[in-house]
Amino acid sequence: MTELLVIMAIALVVLGPKKLPELARSLGRGLAEFRRASSDLHREFLDVDKDVAAPAPAPAAPAVTAAATGSPPPAAPANAPPRPTETTGG
Repeated sequence: MTELLVIMAIALVVLGPKKLPELARSLGRGLAEFRRASSDLHREFLDVDKDVAAPAPAPAAPAVTAAATGSPPPAAPANAPPRPTETTGG
């Protein structure tokens, strides 16, 4: 406790009674900004952790294709670009 009083007395002598409150005010603002940024970063990490820990959604039911139903594919609109032809691997 006495060390703190000695440091404050030295700061008062070095900086003077006019500059010391300004310095304390700016130091307080800086610490508040640091705490705010720190809590934002902490919150971000918690959000990411929740996203990673959340179970993956169940896969959707497979889509029924025209080949599976036996019906021809729907006709493309007149202004649609031509469909690419299917190629076999080879």
